[in-house]
Amino acid sequence: VQLVESGGGLVQPGGSLRLSCVASGFTFSYYAMSWYRQAPGKERELVATIYSPGRSTNYAEFVKGRFTISRDNAKNTVYLQMSSLKPEDTAVYYCYDPGRRYWGQGTQVTVSS
Repeated sequence: VQLVESGGGLVQPGGSLRLSCVASGFTFSYYAMSWYRQAPGKERELVATIYSPGRSTNYAEFVKGRFTISRDNAKNTVYLQMSSLKPEDTAVYYCYDPGRRYWGQGTQVTVSS
């Protein structure tokens, strides 16, 4: 199993970013996928999960209405669209396969003016 994130970077408060995670090594379309994040000095926390095949979603309260998780099973990719970003969203964001308990390497998101 391999999970490769991309799309992180530096963005101003109020801005947007879209993270991508390309999965390989398992039948992606069958399984739920999640995004987590970890800020410096804090524990890793769940941001959002998307299920399959129904594509239902769950979000942490602190991102509801601002972030959207989605997936493209034809591309083996899960996305995290982040809008109205705040400085407290600064963290390393990780893609996670809960079925096999695999993590991606993470991508840094920094929200700062």
